[in-house]
Amino acid sequence: MGARCSKLSVCWWPPHFKSPLLENGAAADDGSGVPVFAEYSLDELRVATDGFSPERIVSEHGEKAPNVVYRGTLFSTGRTVAIKRFGRSAWPDSRQFLLCSICISACLAFAASIEWLRSCEEARAVGQLRSVRLANLIGCCCENGERLLVAEFMPHETLAKHLFHWETKPLSWAMRVRAAFYVAQALEYCSSKGRALYHDLHAYRVLFDVDGNPRLSCFGLMKNSRDGKSYSTNLAFTPPEYLKTGRVIPESVVYSFGTILLDLLSGKHIPPSHALDLIRGKNYLVLMDSCLEGHVSSSDGTELIRLASRCLQYEGRDRPNLKSVVSALGNLQKDASAPSHALLGIQHDKENTERISLSAIAKVYARADLDEVHEMLENDGYCEDERATFEVSFHSWTGQQVSDSILVKKHGDSAFQSKDFATAVECYSRFIDTGVMVSPTMLARRSFVYMVLGKLQEGLADAKKAADISPEWPTAHYLQGMAYLAMGMEPEGHEELKQGAALEAERNAR
Repeated sequence: MGARCSKLSVCWWPPHFKSPLLENGAAADDGSGVPVFAEYSLDELRVATDGFSPERIVSEHGEKAPNVVYRGTLFSTGRTVAIKRFGRSAWPDSRQFLLCSICISACLAFAASIEWLRSCEEARAVGQLRSVRLANLIGCCCENGERLLVAEFMPHETLAKHLFHWETKPLSWAMRVRAAFYVAQALEYCSSKGRALYHDLHAYRVLFDVDGNPRLSCFGLMKNSRDGKSYSTNLAFTPPEYLKTGRVIPESVVYSFGTILLDLLSGKHIPPSHALDLIRGKNYLVLMDSCLEGHVSSSDGTELIRLASRCLQYEGRDRPNLKSVVSALGNLQKDASAPSHALLGIQHDKENTERISLSAIAKVYARADLDEVHEMLENDGYCEDERATFEVSFHSWTGQQVSDSILVKKHGDSAFQSKDFATAVECYSRFIDTGVMVSPTMLARRSFVYMVLGKLQEGLADAKKAADISPEWPTAHYLQGMAYLAMGMEPEGHEELKQGAALEAERNAR
């Protein structure tokens, strides 16, 4: 006999369908279109990155606090995300203390566990921030000594890439000013929410979303080292007070923002000391990016240079606050109505976004909520069989054979209802193999049962047969989508889910 449990239980579903979003009861999003912060299991993030495959790496950096950012796809939602995995040296690991005496080891392990909890709590605090100016943090993982952060994925590279390593054309002045404005707004928002410290701010922390809008990475809001004091950029770009005290203060963030303004002005990563010498000598033309010649007014260029100079003052008290920085940049906005994708020079196709617009039912299949799928299949009964057109052949059957076949179907349905899947698949297979009739509902149910039992190929084959019989049946496509996703075939899975959602919308419109 197969496993049995209540409809509310998810403990018995197979590992390839496990989802922390289901277990934790996390909502899809908070109304902003961004998922609410959730804690993910290490297994799910490992699956999302194909086992932390090198082919999934987006960036690697940091010597004092090494970390790697992966492009991952969450099986539970189909959403593409950025997953930052910190090296073991980023936070204390209790296992490094095992060689010490028992007493000392216990104390240090306890301290490490406290640091672990603090890192998770810090992630939760940052995860409460929600702004269109941020690449928002949507989850974390603190498991088995691992520290990982999960954030929105930004598909159009970094500001540094567009400024320093452009291939076809340089970044336009309008986009440079917009990038400065949006980043300043992001910093002001974070400050207003009690997150005034941003660690190691530079052009690589500014990313472009699917619409071409500049966004500030949320990762800089986290402490990337044992004590949160490390500053990984070149010392020439480090705030003066950090060099003196080893600590970042809110005014340090304004200083670092000033270095980004220099990047935007020059198209190069110029040390602040050299740039300030040029500014004092009124050598503005030397400082400005030659690619901008003829594309920016003298007054606008001078105003941005002056703002950068104020942000880079040696004493923190002499630097402007973020509110005044936002105000100054707001006055410099040009082509405010122009969409960012046009200013960035990228093709904009909403269909290419990694997120899928799905109905509530489609999302159940997308996140493989097997309890819900089972309940929907049960409640639908054999309604689809009434819509489908197929021939029933009893002409060569005796009355006893027909009676036996109907009894097998009845036993199969009873087993399916009670989640005795081993019996259900046996009865449904006996009925289907007789060839009396080809039932799309029975194929769908057997498809689901096969997937629960880990036979994904067989489940996919039955879902395809159901779609062949009833091509306009959303459920047949939803089951295919669920099978593809479980097999790691994300494009095919997303396509079937979208096709099912379209068919569902057509049926609802009739």
